[in-house]
Amino acid sequence: MARYEEVSVHGYEEFCNAVSERKGKDVFVYFSGDKDEQGTSWCPDCVKAEPVVRGEMAHLREGSVFIYCQVGDRPYWKDPKNDFKKNLKLSGVPTLLRYGTCVIRFL
Repeated sequence: MARYEEVSVHGYEEFCNAVSERKGKDVFVYFSGDKDEQGTSWCPDCVKAEPVVRGEMAHLREGSVFIYCQVGDRPYWKDPKNDFKKNLKLSGVPTLLRYGTCVIRFL
């Protein structure tokens, strides 16, 4: 049995709802480019980073929440006015953050 809750969301609104429903919990969020029908992200760095991030999930504290958030397709992500960039100040994907703390950016 998993020691943490994993939630998959797509888009800013679903992200906000997922975080709002888990107030008071230790929340970690991985932001990635959308995946295609074969399950591959348009973002090559996201493809490389995901297995590393998933490998580290074993270290999450019991009761933590891991949110996997697909930020949208490439044109939406490139728009400087998208909700993730405008409201969360994300500058790139993949990004892993502990919600409410500083942002950790994968290069």
